[in-house]
Amino acid sequence: MNNFHRFFLCIILISSIAFSQKEKTSFSVVPLGVMGGIDEKNLSAYLIAPANTTDYICLDAGTVNSGIEKAIEKKTFTVSTSEVLRKYIKGYLISHAHLDHVSGLIINSPADSSKTVYATKKCMEMMENHYFNDQTWANFGDAGPGFHIKKYHFQTLDLAKETLLTNAKMTVKAFPLSHVNPFESTAFLIKNDNNYALYLGDTGPDEVEKSNNLRNLWTVVAPLVKAKKLKGIFIEVSFPNEQPDKFLFGHLTPNYLMKELHVLEELAGKGSLENFKIIITHLKPPAKNIAKIKEQLKAQNNLGLKIIYPEQGKKLEL
Repeated sequence: MNNFHRFFLCIILISSIAFSQKEKTSFSVVPLGVMGGIDEKNLSAYLIAPANTTDYICLDAGTVNSGIEKAIEKKTFTVSTSEVLRKYIKGYLISHAHLDHVSGLIINSPADSSKTVYATKKCMEMMENHYFNDQTWANFGDAGPGFHIKKYHFQTLDLAKETLLTNAKMTVKAFPLSHVNPFESTAFLIKNDNNYALYLGDTGPDEVEKSNNLRNLWTVVAPLVKAKKLKGIFIEVSFPNEQPDKFLFGHLTPNYLMKELHVLEELAGKGSLENFKIIITHLKPPAKNIAKIKEQLKAQNNLGLKIIYPEQGKKLEL
């Protein structure tokens, strides 16, 4: 074998190793809404599906129709708005019942197809009693007050119990969060094959909320981080560091986010969050506050995190 052949084989070998070590995509994510605050066309809602499928579950549903339209405008979807709503979205995981997380679900329900809405007991009771109650809105579900249209199946999630997501080939475990304690929000640990994504609804820091909910959650997911099975965390940062604790209203700042992620790193091992994907959700306007949040996160990122700011309608891969 001459030197040219040896060189050629080395190139092939190196390329093969690099290809085999390339991180495999586990999840396809399409943000339908990424903001907190007053922009009703861009409120918390994230479609997540196993990679290379259109079997999406919607994580919260503050904005739905406008987000689908934005995704079509950006060529993320090449079918109609109605087809995405009725066929691509297989169900909804609702973290809590605040309007900026459920208004898209409510408003779009007449045009939607039959599917399952998943939530914890407290969240489901709030939606049944205050929204889908046959008074403020028709009851499109199969439980709660009034006449049941039965378009939606309302499925209550047991905390920390793995539940199969119908027609989506994924499972979910729900964990409690504090959002102005004692009001509950929820974190959802989504599993596809042997890989995971973690989505947190609105949450305050344990320090302010006088809670251990985040530490308990970090304890559960730390082994997944260490094993590189957790592909990313969706977590909110609503205010810059200047926001006083008494006006956080169950939300995070860059300072509190980094404190919480340091707890996670301590549990998962030093260096475990290097290049780990943190998807920042629920940024609240005005624009100067959002710019300040981004500056502060960049300055305080001493864990080597890969911080991602999702764009409405633009596909992400995890």
